Amino acid sequence: MMTGAAVLTELSRGAKPHKKEALDLALSLPALDLNEEIKEIVAVYVHHLVMPRDPLGDALHLALASYYKCDYLVTWNCRHLANANKASHIKRINARLDLHTPALVTPLEMLGEK
Repeated sequence: MMTGAAVLTELSRGAKPHKKEALDLALSLPALDLNEEIKEIVAVYVHHLVMPRDPLGDALHLALASYYKCDYLVTWNCRHLANANKASHIKRINARLDLHTPALVTPLEMLGEK
């Protein structure tokens, strides 16, 4: 398992249940480095309407997971990431960029629960 700055920023926002535990877990994981190529990937995702314009959100999560060839991107975001209607668009753009596309799953899917 790996994490990135976008995850830490997102977990730090707001008053979420189990916020401290989630942050502690994320901080215990190796962090993926952010570089210029990943920033360019984010820009392509936004330009092609794969993801919204929020640079610390979904586009960055997907760019990191794709660039680093992660097997899975685990997310509760079923609107922009773990969404069957978005999967083919994401795969098409990643293929154009010669990027790996991780499996986009919810935590429950990852655990094998319904």
